[in-house]
Order: sequence, then structure tokens, then C-alpha cells
Amino acid sequence: MNTQEFLNQQLESKIEEFSLKIIHALEETTAIVKLKNYSEFMLWLRDELSFEQLMDLCGVDYSHYANYEGERYAVVSHLLSIKHNSRLRVKVFIDEDNPILPSITKIWSSANWYEREAFDLYGLLFEGHNDLRRILTDYGFIGHPMQKDFPTTGFVEVRYDEEQKRVIYQPVTIEDRQITPRIIREDNYAK
Repeated sequence: MNTQEFLNQQLESKIEEFSLKIIHALEETTAIVKLKNYSEFMLWLRDELSFEQLMDLCGVDYSHYANYEGERYAVVSHLLSIKHNSRLRVKVFIDEDNPILPSITKIWSSANWYEREAFDLYGLLFEGHNDLRRILTDYGFIGHPMQKDFPTTGFVEVRYDEEQKRVIYQPVTIEDRQITPRIIREDNYAK
């Protein structure tokens, strides 16, 4: 039995216990876990299946995803087991009205900055995180720029005012532009 078969067998044995949904696609395994079992499942992966490293954790906003009818937000984690030379993707979906999930910084310390980034860009709250503050945007920034309903131009712009000799914030003054498609006039261009 190779390591991937071992991993799949172990995950299949825990479907009922952790309310898992396992997806195998493109030679990758994804485990979708219910929010109530998230912390316990992640701890089990580290301790029992030797997933020693959290390689990445990010937020996802599914609000404009084609024909999707589920929770708006998800947190996706990518784990690595050096011992078994295998990788695993873990997804947990979060309620839009209450985007709170447990922090996994006590399981993998590398989750610290990843969770801060997901908080800053998506507005996801990680309960138990000891330093949940913005990491990429200003402290006074309003909103979460990776949410699909956040305007691409933002709400405010920053500029240096020569008269006041300081940086000022003001409402965005960018006007919408008409984007004209490029027209190719050569007859034999596509040949």
C-alpha cells in the first residue's frame, strides 16, 4: 500500500466521526470538514497522520461562483506530511452572517500570519488567535478588499497635499472608463 492509499484509507475511516466529504481529483485529495469538527480534525491530522506542516491557509469568497448555493466563505488549508510524502487540502465552510472559526495557531504556529491575512482581506474571524489584526492594509482601512462585493476602486484614495504638507484621505475620484476592444484590421491576421 502506498502512502496516498494509506491516507485515503485513514480519511475514509473518519468520515462519520468528523462529518467529512472526501474528493479525489487530479491526483489530489481534498477533505471538506464541518465547522464544528474543524479543530479536532486538524489536530488529528497533525498527531495521527503526521501532517507536520501547514503550507498555506487562505480565505475564499464563493458569492459570485457559478451556480453555487452554499455558504459564502471557506477557509482552505494545504498540509504536508514529510514522513508520508503526501499533501492534503482541507476546506471548511463558514456562515456569512457569523464568519467565525477556531484558530489553528496552537496546532501549527505558521497559521498566525495566514489567519491574519484571511481576517484582513476577507473579514474572517479566528477565535483564539492571540494577535488578530490587519497585516496588509492600513489600520484605519474600512472593509475587506478580497470580498467579491468590495469595489475594485475602493472607497478612499490617499494623496499628498502640497498646501497642507501632509498625506490626506479623500473619497475616490476615479471615473469609470469605457474599455474599447482592440480591433485587428489585417485580413490575414488569423491565418
